[in-house]
Amino acid sequence: MADSKNPSVTQAQAEDAVRTLLRWAGEDPTREGLLDTPRRVAEAYGDWFKGYNDDPREYLARTFEEVAGYDEMIVLRDIEYESHCEHHMAPIIGRVHVGYIPNGRVVGISKLARVVEAYARRFQVQEKMTAQIADVIQDVLQPLGVGIVVEGAHECMTTRGIHKRGVSMVTSRMRGTFHDDARTRAEFLRFIEVGQARR
Repeated sequence: MADSKNPSVTQAQAEDAVRTLLRWAGEDPTREGLLDTPRRVAEAYGDWFKGYNDDPREYLARTFEEVAGYDEMIVLRDIEYESHCEHHMAPIIGRVHVGYIPNGRVVGISKLARVVEAYARRFQVQEKMTAQIADVIQDVLQPLGVGIVVEGAHECMTTRGIHKRGVSMVTSRMRGTFHDDARTRAEFLRFIEVGQARR
């Protein structure tokens, strides 16, 4: 299991909490098929929520200035993510599209994906996650602008409550020139073509 941000909670306590939920749901946690479930769930939580152990700012700290004067938009699209709704602890599955216009410095594209992962692997609200990704890129890289679009399918809506499948939520956050210049924003949105099939 990943290191907990709260060392006062032990693995054994986490497993006991899972046994309590199993009993509350009407199950017997001592039956054969469920004996290892508490351990497995605790370990899964360590993976699903390992973003609490990451500092997204660190991923953006190393940049490159030798880019031959490149000053046009950089877009990394279709970054898949898995998160969990903080209201029901249900999965959110989707994609993030990141665009920015460098101001003399660029960052390795894998670092952008790592920033997404660090925020996604926490309990989240999609709107908040969208803002967090945009704001940390703007604050650390100081580009001319940043555009973030997030698509997400929320299992808290499809597997409970209203039970509506095939619904996705789209959120965006535009900073700098992406916010101020409609042409820049339109170019970014053309690049990512949210909701449309791409060849």
